[in-house]
Amino acid sequence: QVPLQESGPGLVKPSQTLSLTCTVSVCSITTSYYAWSWIRQPPGNGLAWMGVIGYDGSTYYSPSLKSRTSIFRDTSKNQFSLQLSSVTPEDTAVYSCAARHMLTGNYEYWGQGTQVTVSS
Repeated sequence: QVPLQESGPGLVKPSQTLSLTCTVSVCSITTSYYAWSWIRQPPGNGLAWMGVIGYDGSTYYSPSLKSRTSIFRDTSKNQFSLQLSSVTPEDTAVYSCAARHMLTGNYEYWGQGTQVTVSS
């Protein structure tokens, strides 16, 4: 069983909102051992951290994306989700969810990543 699995549309039109969900099977998202992040990798570029939701539901975002990003969770489904508004073609990337261990700081579990293309 995949520990984390992203889902959502692979194609989004410019100016619309990108919405992705990460389904977690490795443990409860309310456990204090992990924080749950969204990370993306545009073509030809490195990984870029977008934001995180903690075990208590607190959220932190990349300053460069804060105005357009929202991360929230559904504890009944053990899922957390990403919304990125007003997308442009520059938001085209592979989007991944990941679990960061609160003590070590290491990303211990990753989803497979999902390609999202922003195009009309």
